[in-house]
Amino acid sequence: MRVLVLERGSAAPVTGTLGQMASMAAVPGKGAFFHRDASLLVRGLTAGGSSTLNFATAAAPPLQRFAALGIDLAPALAECRTELPMSPLPDELIGPLAKRIMQAAQSAGLPWQKLDKMIRPQICRTGCWRCVYGCPYGAKWTARDLLDEAVRHSAQLVDEARATRVLVENGRAVGVEYERGGALHEARAGIVVLAGGGIGSPRLLHSSGLGPRDVPFFSDPVVAVMGSVDDVDGGAEVPMAAGMALPEQGLSFSDLTLPRPMYQAFALQVGRVDRLFAHRRTLSIMVKIRDEAGGGTGPRWADKTLQDSDRRKFAEGVALARRVLSAAGAKHVFKSWHFAAHPGGTIPIGAGADSNLQTSTPGLYVCDASVLPAPWGLPPTLTLLCLGKRLGQALA
Repeated sequence: MRVLVLERGSAAPVTGTLGQMASMAAVPGKGAFFHRDASLLVRGLTAGGSSTLNFATAAAPPLQRFAALGIDLAPALAECRTELPMSPLPDELIGPLAKRIMQAAQSAGLPWQKLDKMIRPQICRTGCWRCVYGCPYGAKWTARDLLDEAVRHSAQLVDEARATRVLVENGRAVGVEYERGGALHEARAGIVVLAGGGIGSPRLLHSSGLGPRDVPFFSDPVVAVMGSVDDVDGGAEVPMAAGMALPEQGLSFSDLTLPRPMYQAFALQVGRVDRLFAHRRTLSIMVKIRDEAGGGTGPRWADKTLQDSDRRKFAEGVALARRVLSAAGAKHVFKSWHFAAHPGGTIPIGAGADSNLQTSTPGLYVCDASVLPAPWGLPPTLTLLCLGKRLGQALA
């Protein structure tokens, strides 16, 4: 098949720097810096999408939930596990701060375990935090790996190309209009697959006259609960090395050691100037909730404020994180405002797309977090890989 991939962001090589990360990470959350109930939403606009920026955690898809929609993801999941690097990190790659948190959680009787990471341990480096900004060594798997493979098999990748609308003739999708270099272009194709994410894809449907302007979404919001210890020296390690999920409560947890500039930004945001220089001694726990769908994607800003049920979940999760930090001997405990990086559910399977991921427009498919059928609460990367593999096989 002749395949054209239009990428809104850049396909420049990943350098693992803060500057490049900032250029890749769009922040579409309305009021994110000024209101503690508004979401700081991070959206990866780059080849490989948010997988280039996220922390490479491979949470298995909820197979039963998809089976109820007529979708069997088990074969695709088995293939992904065979083809991709996916396993817990060896002990030598788990940093001292993450180890301290895991020991404290386990001593408190919590089911805190290593998490599956999409990282090649043989080329990963100890004392390194570069995966947060995009690993320049090739240790972290990203969707760029699949793009590179596709290009080797004659697919064409055009970066810095912003899709503006889907072309429809006689009720069928026949291509895409896109802007590149200040000029509009058209790409004609018998099959069009949108993969703009939980914010980008519904906006593109709307601009094409194929969907509503403003749709609710979920985002898996997160807070970081942090406290300092005197007898550990760290700060440069792979985040989310270990953690636990409490699906009945809609909560998940992990260690979340961030690079110093990001840590200091969170400390400043909540006025903890006294902790600015405690980065290397700070234990940080991520508290993630399965939030209620709400707000709206909007034409320019995504607006997702917390609901009362979300606040209750955060209160429960933060209390548990404080308990773990106390068991670890941490002092000066504080928490960040919430932020999120998993917007989805805007074109859900069963409503906006069918079980084959086709929209109501023949020839037009969607394959990204926007099709997730319900609030999630876990990293969606592996689930989206399974959906992509299943759709690719069906189209072929």
